[in-house]
Amino acid sequence: METVLLELRHLISMLVAVVLGFAIGYERKLRYKEAGIRTHTVVCAGSALMMIVSKYGFGDSLEADASRVAAQIVAGVGFLGAGIIVYRKHEVHGLTTAAGVWATAGVGMAAGAGLYIIASGATLILIGVQCLFHIRCKFFQTKRYFQIKICFVSDGSANDLIKELFQTDRFYRLVIERKGAETIYHATLNTDKEYSSQRLGEIMAQYPFIRSIERCDES
Repeated sequence: METVLLELRHLISMLVAVVLGFAIGYERKLRYKEAGIRTHTVVCAGSALMMIVSKYGFGDSLEADASRVAAQIVAGVGFLGAGIIVYRKHEVHGLTTAAGVWATAGVGMAAGAGLYIIASGATLILIGVQCLFHIRCKFFQTKRYFQIKICFVSDGSANDLIKELFQTDRFYRLVIERKGAETIYHATLNTDKEYSSQRLGEIMAQYPFIRSIERCDES
């Protein structure tokens, strides 16, 4: 009977891990992240299960080391998180989500060890930090850059004028072409200011030496 009660207590630990993993995953789902409810719930519950087996599954065997399985959870979930991280359009995506999955494994381990207050508190902290950093505050936001391809006829002062117009200090992927008496520049520039199609049209109308402007929006 005592064994049954002990296993029921471990089952409660599993259920706690499921609830906490669900809570973390739900916050991620609301922000349309790569890993959502199912991933966080399974990681949290799986970590709790392995923690229970590590701590109680080997009885009083002298060869048993409760920390071995727990240590492998940290490394194993690290490999899972690596699959979430991708490099796209000169930016790293999924790094925070991968870190969240790794931290969720820690929550599951705490629940599996019976540290319910720590597991619940860590869940609230993780969700709270994610919500805090998503507040539309300039202090928390990373500056975003926009890419623009431009073709213009250089007459000496045009280069500086283009840089001033788009608030940038250099050109990228610069190609210089000579057509008759004209020197034509094909350049790509990065700017932290977002230009509407209407504003780009106004710039072209105001400065005839600009032949074309292409805004490279993310697909």
